[in-house]
Formats: sequence, structure tokens, C-alpha cells
Amino acid sequence: MTATRPVRVCFFNRSYWPDTGATGQLLTELAEDLVSRHGLVVTVVSGLPRNTVPAPAARETRNGVEVIRARGTTFDPRRFVGRALNYLTYFCSALVAALRLPAQDVVVAMTDPPIIGLAAIAACRRRTRFVLFCQDIFPEVATLLEDFKSPLVNRILDRINRVLIDRADRIVALGDRMARRLIEEKGADAARVVVIHNWADVEAIVPSPRDNAFAETHGLTSRFVILHAGNIGQGQNLDRVIAAAGILRDEPRVEFVFIGDGTRRAALVAEVESRSLPNVRFLGFQPRSEMRWTYASADVCLISLKPGLSGYIVPSKLYPILAAGRALIAAVDADSEVAMIAEQFKCGVVVANDDPQALADAIRTLVNDPARVAAMGARSRDAALHYSRERQVAAHATLLTSFAPAP
Repeated sequence: MTATRPVRVCFFNRSYWPDTGATGQLLTELAEDLVSRHGLVVTVVSGLPRNTVPAPAARETRNGVEVIRARGTTFDPRRFVGRALNYLTYFCSALVAALRLPAQDVVVAMTDPPIIGLAAIAACRRRTRFVLFCQDIFPEVATLLEDFKSPLVNRILDRINRVLIDRADRIVALGDRMARRLIEEKGADAARVVVIHNWADVEAIVPSPRDNAFAETHGLTSRFVILHAGNIGQGQNLDRVIAAAGILRDEPRVEFVFIGDGTRRAALVAEVESRSLPNVRFLGFQPRSEMRWTYASADVCLISLKPGLSGYIVPSKLYPILAAGRALIAAVDADSEVAMIAEQFKCGVVVANDDPQALADAIRTLVNDPARVAAMGARSRDAALHYSRERQVAAHATLLTSFAPAP
């Protein structure tokens, strides 16, 4: 009997190790686990990471994954011109890499940038299957940009997105709401849409003591900490969070802590300084090895999204919150994936995402009910086990190996 050879799969996404962005980190974990736990042969066509010295090799094998670095610019992404040049130069270089790739069984395009699926399609040979892995849906997400508005560009992105959806053999959605968006608004064939959530590493991130070295270093042990960790970008509606902090400025127990960076950080820092808010603190990016302790230092974790974004974005920061066993405040649309998980597992409070007073009231309630906070945190950990790295990677492996070539 002829043995079936391993499935060969290639991912296209600008961000990959050693990038610190959530999508790149998730793809790194996925690619490496597909190799080590499921026996696939995996290649990733990524871009160059920013601020990495020395720059990684143009081609290397890391933890069993072949990584091809498509050369492109690494300008500061906080300005539109930098982002656009980074996207376009990566796309052009990735397109060249796609044309040179050996035959693959499956090619997977993520959405960083949203046009990268066109390069991925160029890597498809006669029997290659194409999977579109939607981390975001465009052009709706592009409308968040405050430094660039173009109806023409949005129409082009919408057209490209629909072409990729129509071309894909399978479409991976990050949740049920995203799946409905793809089917009802983008014309995706429901039979080709598969829901696979993002995840947290429930072995690396575990419920840990509230008083720890990180909390002590930053003076957080005696405060009721509301933590926002991750991208401080244009989709998070964090102006409303700052407004809630203003409402709570005379509540001595409460402190808002923002960890991370993004296009909106400088503006939010300026707003806090202009209002002289004593209860808001910004900390820089923390190493991934510290993630367990940064979440442990919080009493409650916060997720906020602008109105109307449910299903177009599913915040990956949800899953480490669950893994850390922390209560959640979700200032999001009621039909979003975050709200549905918070309600299903009773691990969080959902408030209107455009109402600072409602957010402030919810925080006051939790400050005065530590037993409820602890119970929600315990249920968060239970929820995390449903979205563990092992389970979600296994779902990807099942999808990809379904395209295994006949022996």
C-alpha cells in the first residue's frame, strides 16, 4: 500500500515571528503546531518585522516551518503612507515568491494586508486548494482609518474581497457573527464557511495570584485595576473608556491600565494629560513571557469596539483574558462574538459601547462585589478551555488535511 505523503500548505500573511502583533503570533503558533502535532509540511510567506535587529534571514526554517521573508518596507504603520507602502511592497514581493513556490496542496491567505489573497491565488497550481482565513472583513474595517478616506479604495477592496470569497474552496470565520456577515453580506456559500475561533495558550497563561512581581513593580497591588491589553487602535472606541475614567476620577480604588501600542495611543495619552486624570496609566509593550502576569495583575479586563463592527472584527485579546481567569467588561455591540461568549459562559458584563456612564456604572458595581468578580473569573477559565490552542489548531488541521491528495 502506498503511504499518503504529508499535506503541503503555504500561508500568506505579512506578520509572523518575531513580530509582536496578535495575528502574527497566532499564525506562528498555528504553523508550528501544524508541523509538530499534526505532521503537515508548512511554509509561510511573511514580511519583514519592524524594529528587529539584526533582520531575520530571507529564508529560514524555524521550529519545522519554512519561512520566506518577502522583502518590503518597514515604515512606521501609525501613519497611512507608511502602512500603505508596507502593504504594497510586501504584496509585490510576496507575489514574486508565490510564482516561485513549489506546488502546494493548500494555499491559505490571511487578511494582512487585505489584498494578499491575490498573491496567494498566484501560488495555486491546477490541484491546489485555496483557503481564505478571515481575521477581518474588508472594506468595513478600512473605514476606521482616520488619516485616509477613499470611497474608490473601499470599492476596490470590496471587489477584491468578493473575488477571494468566490474563489476560495473554504473560508474560515472567527465566529458565528463573522460567518453570518460573510454569507449574508458578501455572498459566501454557507457550505464553504467554517467557524474556527482564535485561541489562547491555556498552558502558558493560567490563573495566577493577583499580587505578583509585575503588579508590585507598577504599584498595582492596592488598586482595582481595569486592564486593556493589546492594540490601542482605531477600532477600540477607547475615547469612551477615557470618558468613563473621567466619571470615576474621584473613585480612589479604580485605576485604568493600558498596555500596548497603536495608532491611537498618542492621542489618548494627550487626552488623559489634558484632563489631568489621575486614574489612567499607559505602559509599554510587555514581552509575551510576561503575559501571564500582566493579566494576573488585573481585577477586570476590558474589551471595547466601535459600534457597528461586530463580525467584521473579533478581538483576539478576548482569549488570553479567558485563559487568565479574569472577569470581563465588554463595551461592544450586543450581537458581537465577545458579547455572546460573555453571556454564554456568564464570565463578563456587556455594556453599550458608546455610553461612558454605563461603563462607569458597571465598574462601580464590580468594585463593590468582589465575590461576583471572582466567580466570573472562574467561569472565564472554563470558557478558555473551549477555545484552547490545542482544540483550535486541531480544527485547522482537520480542515487542511481534508484536502490531502489521493495516494
